[in-house]
Formats: sequence, C-alpha cells, structure tokens
Amino acid sequence: MPYAHFDALLAAVAPLDDIPVAVVDAAEEHVLRGACEAKLQSIVDPILIGDENKIRSLLLKLGHDSGVCPNFRIIHADSAEAAAEKGVELVLAGEAKALMKGHLHSDAFLHPILAKLRTDRRLSHVFVADIKTYPKLLLITDAAINIAPDLTTKAAILQNAIDLARILDVTQPKAAILSAVEVVNPAIVSTVDAACLSKMAERGQITGALVDGPLAFDNAISKESAEIKGIQSAVAGDADILLVPDLVSGNILAKDLEYLAGATLAGIVMGARVPVILTSRADPARARLVSASLAALVHYHRLQMLP
Repeated sequence: MPYAHFDALLAAVAPLDDIPVAVVDAAEEHVLRGACEAKLQSIVDPILIGDENKIRSLLLKLGHDSGVCPNFRIIHADSAEAAAEKGVELVLAGEAKALMKGHLHSDAFLHPILAKLRTDRRLSHVFVADIKTYPKLLLITDAAINIAPDLTTKAAILQNAIDLARILDVTQPKAAILSAVEVVNPAIVSTVDAACLSKMAERGQITGALVDGPLAFDNAISKESAEIKGIQSAVAGDADILLVPDLVSGNILAKDLEYLAGATLAGIVMGARVPVILTSRADPARARLVSASLAALVHYHRLQMLP
C-alpha cells in the first residue's frame, strides 16, 4: 500500500538495519540534529565529515540540550570541497551506502558525485512532499539539479521519479507534466514537451506510469478544477508526480508548498551509484530525517533487485 504520509514511511523503515551514511560538511547544528534523530530512530548510521573540533563541540551541546546524543564516527576535512571528496571516497570503498548533504552548497556537494558516482542513468532530484491538504505523498521533479532540461532529459528525469514512486509502493503512478496551460501551444515549449512525453509513455519509451500533459498546476492536483475545465484525464486531479518545466519553477513550487502550505519536504537524488540525500541548508531536522528514511528505502529496494 502506498505511503499516505511520512509517519508511515518512517514506521516502515525503522525495523530495517541502519545503513551507513556519509554526512558531508556536518559541522552545523541543524545537520547534526537530523543525523542524531535518524540514528536514534534506527534509520541510518551517520559518518560525520567536516571540521572535527566544531562537530564535537556541537555534539556536546546537543547532548546537553537533549540528554541523548549518539557517538558517531567523525572524519576531519579542512573544507567543504574536501568533505565532499571524502564522502565519495567512503562510497567507493564500500564504507558508506548513501551520501547526505550537510551545510555546503549543492554544487560543491554534487561535483565529485557527478565525476565519480555516475551510472548509465541521468542524475535528477526529487522532492517528496507531505502536504496536509493533499491525500498522498506528492513527488516534484526536478527542482535542484537539471536547470533547463530538454525533452530527452525530461524523459530521464520522469523515469527516475516514476521508479521512486514505485519504490514508495505506488503501483501505477500518475505523472502530470506541468506547464502554464493545459493545451499544446507551440509558443510555450513546455506544452510541446509535455505532449511528447505523454506520447512517449504511450509508446513504451517511458514505463511504469500513467503520464499526461500539458496540465496546469491547478488541474493536476484538483479534480474540481479539471472538471470545470472539461479535462478528461486519469491523471488530472490525482497526480502522484509533478514534472516541472525547469529548475526555477520547480524550486519555487516546492518552497511555496513548504513555507506557505506547511509541507514537509524530503529530497533525494536518483541515478547515482548510491542514494544521495539532498536537502536545503535551511531545512529542519525532520526534513533530513525523512530524507534519510527515503534513502534507506531506496537502498534496500536496490539490494532486493540484485541477482
């Protein structure tokens, strides 16, 4: 059964063995709170990389505040860039099964991942949103890595999101390809791309989901809006996945939901050799906790798929 909210996801992951996760540039309080919480809930076993003295000082403070703070393995790094390199080295050595972004910029975090942990899949980011006003988890992609994707890149981004939705037990995800309008307008490239992606799914070039577009945001998530506009679609009003036209629109959409609609966002990168937890530096500890549980779920799913 699909996970309607994050509490169900956390409960499903808790019985699994903790996976070792390299936390890159960990010397920041929000980052360490998320790592502590993920360890205490038996989701991951964090390996903290960064300024060792600062990390130890912050862990001591957190221990005084909460009364509990686990002992972690700490690896010193002189800079954020060096921390990112060390995190990738741990993955290549088999010591870490996932990577978590700490208090460094995304480009510094991703640079060695793109250089050394690529697969034959496109790397793309997926936000998973738990919104009180929506009856199920909503995936938004790509709002963090691919800046202005062309049609081929959008197809790869969409397939990654579909694969994640299926890992979340959505048997046949419904993917809405977003634009500003729900009709094909040659002057709006995203509507043409949406129509092509829908046809690609019909022809088996994209698999595992019902795909429809172009759809505007309102009729992608509101049945009432779709009915008023006369849209006949199995996806409209019931989307599991929102594929956005570009990074800017996706980032604005996700953060609007977080800051104005009270959504909790988990962030994960698909397509690398290991799950990559990618959240905003300003995200609260719960967002990091849920992102870690998502990475654990992806990790164990991949193990099941091995021959």
